Amino acid sequence: MKLGYTILYVSDVERTVSFYEEAFGLSRRFVHESGSYAELVTGETTLAFAAHDLAEANFQTSYRRTDPGEPPPAFEIALVTEDVAAVFERSIEAGAEPLAEPEQKPWGQTVAYVRDVDGVVVELCTAVDR
Repeated sequence: MKLGYTILYVSDVERTVSFYEEAFGLSRRFVHESGSYAELVTGETTLAFAAHDLAEANFQTSYRRTDPGEPPPAFEIALVTEDVAAVFERSIEAGAEPLAEPEQKPWGQTVAYVRDVDGVVVELCTAVDR
């Protein structure tokens, strides 16, 4: 078993993909012609976005949508970079909400937190030496 996809349900797939391109420098791998699903190039695990309508069609129950006006959801995605401070600033300029400025952790990792345009927490961090 391996983790293949992280799929975030969003109100506007194109807006979210454009934000991730601008804020984090990621590039598109695939965008469905319907505009209801897209994937970004992120390494071994795919980061994807799907429209809320697609979620409603797939699930037989309701779910809680992320909302930038509400407290952050109880999960985050983490993007690894060599220059956390630069990506943190770039993401803010692109419309991210700052949650925690870059900080050097006791174990040597630099970490910062922002919320994306849909209210999802994004950790920006350097790699951890294992």
